[in-house]
Amino acid sequence: MALVNVGEFRYPQGWTDPHQAKAWARQYCQKLEEGEILMFDSPPFDFPQADREFLLSQKQSGLKVHKNVSYRPKRDVLRGDACETPEDNQRLHDILRRYSRQVTQFVDRFLSPYMPYRILDFASYRPLEEKGRDLPLHKRNDLVHVDAFPSRPTHGARILRVFTNINPTRPRVWDTTDKFEKLVQSFADDAGLPRFAKKAGSPSQKLRKTFAPVMRVVGIKGMERSAYDRFMLRFHDYLKENTDYQTKWTRIRLEFPPGATWIVYTDQVPHAAISGQFMTEQTFIIPLEAMVTPQCSPLRVLEAHCGKTLVPVE
Repeated sequence: MALVNVGEFRYPQGWTDPHQAKAWARQYCQKLEEGEILMFDSPPFDFPQADREFLLSQKQSGLKVHKNVSYRPKRDVLRGDACETPEDNQRLHDILRRYSRQVTQFVDRFLSPYMPYRILDFASYRPLEEKGRDLPLHKRNDLVHVDAFPSRPTHGARILRVFTNINPTRPRVWDTTDKFEKLVQSFADDAGLPRFAKKAGSPSQKLRKTFAPVMRVVGIKGMERSAYDRFMLRFHDYLKENTDYQTKWTRIRLEFPPGATWIVYTDQVPHAAISGQFMTEQTFIIPLEAMVTPQCSPLRVLEAHCGKTLVPVE
């Protein structure tokens, strides 16, 4: 894993040439797909100082149920309101809507091969200090893990996330370890990959997918998960449960300074949030057909390891 500092992003002069722009964009996509993290010294999109100061000024008193404040762009809905008055909650809503749009416009330019395919997912505001948070084991951010969404199966598509540390004085600290391929070699079989692979494409799996829309209507989620999605959820939990992995594997410390923005595939790069307070984030789902190097995706790595197709071909 490498942290690539892109610096204060400005389009190089060569990006005015469409062919050169395409080449640069493909290069950055490839770096991300190979498990690198791209970092900018300051937000490479419009993020007004007044908006950041408002986020920092709130007491976040409404986060008793919600882990974070989330914004759902497709429905223009805010979840986990953190402010004390309706007026401030409306301003928070406006800020996250504006933030989501600005990040999306930037990603569509900077990672242009993804633009025709990318799916806009949730944005979030994370105002709580990560260090010392009292959370259940599987929800702890300070344990190294790879991401998987319990309620939103990706069927092999990638989880791309853009983070911004809006804390004006303190870095956000992450730990990481070896790349995804090494984790698969060391732990995938013990985590149950052969069992999940065996069920891939089975009649019961096909039946679950057939009835998934009906089950969603009555409130039963997860029926449509592929073998890949089911394993990745298990792998997320397995890594957090594995004491040897958490305590004995060499960790690499990463510090994202105040104002930094970084982009990373969190379904591939093992990460743990050790400390830090006040961060914004936007998630994108990137289908496999958009990949510059699809063989680097977790889906292809897992399929190569187990020798089976984990997402059925339609």
